[in-house]
Amino acid sequence: MSTSTVVYLDTLRTEATHIQSGTSILTDAPTDNQGKGQYFSPTDLLATSLASCMLTIMGIAANNHRIQMGLPEAEVLKVMASSPRRVQEIQILIHFPQSNLSEKSKSILEKAALSCPVALSLNEEIKQKVSFKYG
Repeated sequence: MSTSTVVYLDTLRTEATHIQSGTSILTDAPTDNQGKGQYFSPTDLLATSLASCMLTIMGIAANNHRIQMGLPEAEVLKVMASSPRRVQEIQILIHFPQSNLSEKSKSILEKAALSCPVALSLNEEIKQKVSFKYG
């Protein structure tokens, strides 16, 4: 069974639909590449999926190790290269609002984040700069 379908809607916009849930995501080409920039671009989704994967895998690790990690948030910055046009670097700052995590818990969560499936799937030429902030 397929994971998703993607339909081109014209004007450099697509609609991706997740088969299992029926939820949809619209994408636009970015404004610096002839698009409207009203939705995530495909490269925005690439960078954002890395952060989403990291948070998800940290959540699994927290459950498995009974760590109360609170509700961390990730800030994502995508850096593009021009020739050829591609994602050159993804910078992610993962912020944990609570600061009472032990060093062991921090180590478990950070290791989980850095070994998420998306991180391991990206081409090694895409620099992944990940930092963690506590409190």
